[in-house]
Amino acid sequence: MSKKWLKYFFIAVTLTVLIVTVGCASSEPGQAPSSGDGDQEELVFGMVVKYPGAPFIQAFINGAEQKAEELGVKIDIKDGQADSMTIMNLMDNYITQGVDGFIMAGAVDLRAIVPGVQRLNEAGIPIMALDTSPEGGRVEMFISFDIEQSTVQATEIFVDGIKERNGGQVPEGVVIEITGSVEDMFAQACTRGFKSVIEQYPQLTIASAEGHWNNVDSNERTSDLLTRHGADVVGIYVHTPDIMGPGAVSAIEAAGLDPVDYGITGICMGPEGVELIKEGKILAIVAQPAMTSAELAVQYLYNLNKGLPIPQIGDVVEEEGALWSPAEVIENPWADEGAFMVLQGPLVPFEVEPDDPRLWENRLRHLW
Repeated sequence: MSKKWLKYFFIAVTLTVLIVTVGCASSEPGQAPSSGDGDQEELVFGMVVKYPGAPFIQAFINGAEQKAEELGVKIDIKDGQADSMTIMNLMDNYITQGVDGFIMAGAVDLRAIVPGVQRLNEAGIPIMALDTSPEGGRVEMFISFDIEQSTVQATEIFVDGIKERNGGQVPEGVVIEITGSVEDMFAQACTRGFKSVIEQYPQLTIASAEGHWNNVDSNERTSDLLTRHGADVVGIYVHTPDIMGPGAVSAIEAAGLDPVDYGITGICMGPEGVELIKEGKILAIVAQPAMTSAELAVQYLYNLNKGLPIPQIGDVVEEEGALWSPAEVIENPWADEGAFMVLQGPLVPFEVEPDDPRLWENRLRHLW
């Protein structure tokens, strides 16, 4: 071999040794060499909401988005327009996309969407529900406060207000109940809770009308019932003052009356309710832990995909200082299978002040 080719031979051997050495050095002890494929595929969760302009829906959206960003997952949020067919079409689209989890955060007819829920079940896509639960299929976790029991709590304060305004007694009279949409399980649970308390006072007559979860209808229905029953009205209960309270209050004031004389209470506060409590126009509201429920839903879908545990029926979840804690996990009474995580809802202003920074209404104050 000539000196020239011998030189090239030594260069080639040296380069080969360097390449092998560098290749071996790329893996730490106990780790496989990088495949060059990058990180694992990003998890994607689908989510359907209703009435996206409503503050409590914004709480759902912001809670889900913030938790998704924290965990490094993608959340694809669509407006189901509170329409069952639209919602089920969106469910089918998510199945086609192969999402890793689904959050049902907005429907009115919870029975009509069950076929979509069942198709998600068949596709192996885990479901979390907020606000209301589908009335069939498997829902891994429904995360909310107890609508009926929270209504009982609000109605008891409502009756206390009637007593306070009437020398410690409950007089004969009419109480107005402004409901949501009566086909909605949320409204049905509210009415059950309200009646369970009011029926203890047979001298009271309930006059109900649908506010359809908006201020226009609640204003018209409150005005109609005030005109019909006049001085016999001793109190006005509004299922959800966050999206129907301002309508009811404006109807009272338009009639030349004072909202203070009707001791309005309900559940679900929102920024509207915060202001009405501060102004003294609403007596009390049980605050819905909306933002927390969305954060937990994303966390638990993440856990399921990563093989990590989530709370099971019989557990009690606690977090020090959290307004929603302790949360009991029970069997979901609406779906065919799954759990219901029952969050606590504080009574404002009796248990916490309306300015409490832990309330989502204050955490998201920059949006209003």
